[in-house]
Amino acid sequence: MQKLYYNWIANTYRLPVAFLLPLALAPIPALFPLPATSQQQSIAKPITTASLDSHDGLTVAADPWLSAERYKSTFPKKTPYTVGVLAIRVTFRNDSDDSIRIGLNRIRLNLTFDDNNRQELPALSSELLADAVLHPRIKSNKPRLPLPIPTSQGGRDKHWEDYKKLAEDAGLHSSVVAPHSSIEGLLYFDLQGQFDLLSNARLYIPDLTALEKDRNLMYFDIDLSHPSSR
Repeated sequence: MQKLYYNWIANTYRLPVAFLLPLALAPIPALFPLPATSQQQSIAKPITTASLDSHDGLTVAADPWLSAERYKSTFPKKTPYTVGVLAIRVTFRNDSDDSIRIGLNRIRLNLTFDDNNRQELPALSSELLADAVLHPRIKSNKPRLPLPIPTSQGGRDKHWEDYKKLAEDAGLHSSVVAPHSSIEGLLYFDLQGQFDLLSNARLYIPDLTALEKDRNLMYFDIDLSHPSSR
């Protein structure tokens, strides 16, 4: 390879000036074109996660946060993870020409304990998350199945209000995804610290509507058991 390289350099001295001038004036990208993938990433950045599904022009990705470090930038003092609450970052990307409405209050984390024992766990509101983190109940070391549904405990002060706002800011702000756009945010599920239940868990999103066409879309049922760097 070294011999060919020096032969090419030597031969350039014998090339006509008329041939060399266009090369000198040509921009570098024209001589060495970038790969097509690099050019396209500036237009639309793809979703990269182990758990996703796509149909009807809508892509839904789910990224469970399974380490305490992932919560620190969003919840710098007390994290949901330390009290057994799982956060899942959900992304909705709409590549269709219709606005799509999502029934956020109908999203469930479906858990399978065995063939005859399943549970649909609703997401926590920002109020219930603040309750769970700031006023945690005393929890037994023995796993509880099915998991209890959280309820309000009262005792809300300024610290509670501040934490509620943190949860709201990090959560999903809109239930409508405009055409050719995306939204993302956190959903919170109280697993009572039993994060191993994710090995048989699915994120179920049943309520989706294309608004302009007034048409219900097929549900999403995303498998969360795939291993990934979380």
